[in-house]
Amino acid sequence: MTPAELSQAVQAAVSAAVEAGELTVAVPETVNVERPKNRDHGDYAVNVALQLAKAAGRPPRQVAELVAARLRELPGIAKIDIAGPGFLNITLDAATQGELARTIVTAGDAYGRGDAFAGQKINLEFVSANPTGPIHIGGVRWAAVGDSLARILRASGADVTTEYYINDAGVQISKFGKSLQAAANGKPVPEDGYVGEYINDIAAEIVKQNPGILAESEDDQLTRFRSEGLRLMVAEIQRSMEEFGVHFDVWFSEKSLHDSGAVEKAVERLREQGHVYDQDGAVWLRTTDFGDDKDRVLIKADGDTTYFASDAAYYLNKRDRGNDVNVYMLGADHHGYVGRLKAIVACAGDDPSHNIEVLIGQFVKMLKDGEEVRMSKRAGNIITIDDVVDWIGVDAARYSLARVPTDSTLTLDIDVLTSQTNENPVFYVQYAHARMSSVARNAAELGIDKGAAEDFKPELLSTEWENQLLGRLGEFPGVLATAGELREAHRVARYLEELARDYHRFYDNCRILPRGDEEVTDLTRARLWLAEATRTVVANGLGLLGVSAPERM
Repeated sequence: MTPAELSQAVQAAVSAAVEAGELTVAVPETVNVERPKNRDHGDYAVNVALQLAKAAGRPPRQVAELVAARLRELPGIAKIDIAGPGFLNITLDAATQGELARTIVTAGDAYGRGDAFAGQKINLEFVSANPTGPIHIGGVRWAAVGDSLARILRASGADVTTEYYINDAGVQISKFGKSLQAAANGKPVPEDGYVGEYINDIAAEIVKQNPGILAESEDDQLTRFRSEGLRLMVAEIQRSMEEFGVHFDVWFSEKSLHDSGAVEKAVERLREQGHVYDQDGAVWLRTTDFGDDKDRVLIKADGDTTYFASDAAYYLNKRDRGNDVNVYMLGADHHGYVGRLKAIVACAGDDPSHNIEVLIGQFVKMLKDGEEVRMSKRAGNIITIDDVVDWIGVDAARYSLARVPTDSTLTLDIDVLTSQTNENPVFYVQYAHARMSSVARNAAELGIDKGAAEDFKPELLSTEWENQLLGRLGEFPGVLATAGELREAHRVARYLEELARDYHRFYDNCRILPRGDEEVTDLTRARLWLAEATRTVVANGLGLLGVSAPERM
C-alpha cells in the first residue's frame, strides 16, 4: 500500500462516516500521510482528525476514533493507535507493506509517474543567455534545473514546452559583431566589446567560411560579422546544450518579434486593454496599477522600442501559442524583472498568480584545491559549460547543480565531485544503483531467479531495514508531484540520497544471496524483488535529473 492509496482509504473512511451521519463535514480533497520520525509510532501518521474537528464540532480524538474504526476493517491494516490530540498512527502488516516491491517492479519506468498536472500546458524558458559568448556557469545551473523540471512535470502529466529565448536584437549584438570584426582584422577589440579566445576562434571561422569578407567595406563587414557570428554562436550554444543532455523544443528569436511587427501589435493590444498612455513623446505602460515600482516605457520619444516592449510582445506570443503557465527562470541579477513581468501579465488581462511564474537562480562558485576558480581559458573572465563538463563530467554537473534549492548560492568542489567517496553525492547514488545491478548479475551467475510475480511472498520482508526501505520507496510518487508543484528539482535528488542510504543499510544488514551451500529460499527471492524495486526507483529518479544509472562502477 502506497501513501497515496492510504490517503484514499482515509478519505473513504471519512466519507463513510459522513454518509452514516456520524460526522457533518466536507470530505477533504487531500489527506496528508507522513512517515513518522519515530518508527515506534507506526508506519504512517495522519492528522485528518485535527483537520476536521472544528467543522465537526467534536474533539479531535473522537473524530479520530470514528475514522479509525472504519480503517481497522480494511485488509492490510495491522494496527491503529490514536496518539496525542488525535493523530492516527497506522501500522501496516508486512504483506501489505512488502507488496509495494511487486507493484514497482511490475510498473518499471512508469512507477512514480502520475497525472497531477494533466491538462496543463506549461512553457519553461531557461538559460536564454545572450548569444555573444559561451554559456557561463549561471546558465549551466538553469540548464540542469530547467531540464530536470521539464522531465518531472512531464512525468506528472503536464504538456511541457522547453524554450530558449535568443536575445539577437539590440546593442549587445552590435558590440559582438564589432568585436569579431576587430579580431579578424588584427585590431584591438573595442573597449566595451567582448574578449576571450572564443572571439578569435569565431572570427577565424567566419573568415574561413566567407572568403573575401576582409576586402568588403567596413559597414558590409560589420553586417556579415554580426549575422555570421550570431549564427555560429547559437550553433555553439545548441551543441553545448545537447551534449549536456538538454534539448529545447523551441529556439525563439527576439529579432523575429521586431521583424514580424509583433512588438508594435503588442503595444496596441495593451492599449486596447486601457493601460497604455502617451507622455513626453513616449509611449508608456501603466504597470504601477499592478504593483510595479514605476511605469515602463514601451516606445521611446525617438521612436525606438524598448527591451520592455519586447518582453511584452514575447509574453503575448507565448500565450497566443496556447501556453497557460509560463515559467521564466532568470539569473541572480534579475530580481527587478519579477514585478514588471507580472505587471505585463496583469495589463494583458491575465492572472499574474497563475499565468506567469518567475524563478530566480542564485550564483554558483567552483572550488579547486580549496580555492575559488574564476577564469576560463577560452572565455577569459567566466567559467563556461564546457569548463564545468571537462572538470567534473555531465553526470556530476547535472546532479550537483540540481540538488540544491535554486534560491541558495551553490558551491561546487571539483575535488569532491571527482572523487569516488560517499562525500560525492552523485557517486553515492550511482554506486547504490551499481550495487543493486551487481546483485542481479550475481544472482544470475548463481542460477537464482527472483521468480514469478505470483510466487512473491511480500510478508517475508519484515525486518526494520526492509520496512524502512519499503516506506521510502512508497514516497517516490509524492516526491515527484511535490517537486513539480513547487518547481523544486532538488527534492528528487535529496530523495535519491535518502533512498540510497536506506538501501545501503538494508544491504549491510539483510543478506540477499545465499553463501556457500546455503539454500535458496522464498526470503532470498523476496529480497531480490526488493532490490530490483529499489534499483527501478533509483534509475527512474536519476533519469528525471538527466543523470545516468550505471550498472558497474
